[in-house]
Amino acid sequence: MTDNKTTHFGYETVAETEKQKKVGAVFHSVAQSYDVMNDVMSAGMHRLWKRFAVDISGVKPGDKVLDIAGGSGDLSRLFSQRTGETGKVILTDINASMLAVGRDRMIDAGLNVPATQCNAEKLPFPDNTFDCVIVAFGLRNMTHKDLALREMQRVLKVGGRLLVLEFSKVWQPLEKIYDAYSFKLLPLMGKLIAKDEASYRYLAESIRMHPDQATLKQMMQDAGFERVDYYNLTAGVVALHKGVKC
Repeated sequence: MTDNKTTHFGYETVAETEKQKKVGAVFHSVAQSYDVMNDVMSAGMHRLWKRFAVDISGVKPGDKVLDIAGGSGDLSRLFSQRTGETGKVILTDINASMLAVGRDRMIDAGLNVPATQCNAEKLPFPDNTFDCVIVAFGLRNMTHKDLALREMQRVLKVGGRLLVLEFSKVWQPLEKIYDAYSFKLLPLMGKLIAKDEASYRYLAESIRMHPDQATLKQMMQDAGFERVDYYNLTAGVVALHKGVKC
């Protein structure tokens, strides 16, 4: 990649080489309040979305699961209940502050879930390792989503599943209400609860810049996944995409 290439950081255009640092600063800032803000922002719905993803995953005892951009570890904890003592879940995140929160939560829960700091665009795992890979609310922050999706495909076993849980394009009649919530109420909640209005303004903007449901489906197919489909949750506020490595 050349240094003069640009990408988006919310609505701002930045050099590709700068985006990772800027996203890192956002999550260093919000790490300690991340879970509280998730509950407030979604009225607790994020917990139902994550449970739905686990139910759809088909993960069973003995499986190996990779949780990418897993942050505070909600999904790693849920998946560890499915894989049991004979399976394995690995929690990863590129952000040290978020990963530290997740690692501590796994230890406090008595779970043997290793935590690995890594970049999803260059995963440090061999080919054909995992039965399931999941990335929840993290893909939109990645600079090269196509590279990350290909890496996820590489580390999956044949027959393995990728799940992408991400904010998406809301049902059209709700767009005005959703915009008002995203750009007025969300930054205000960030200011009052997380003491960080700017980071939550970025998060709202990053959602709008993320590919819609059909575009992400095509991106997964381009990365080598087959039988790709998606589920709209909460009127499309969130979508769960699923693809299989064949």
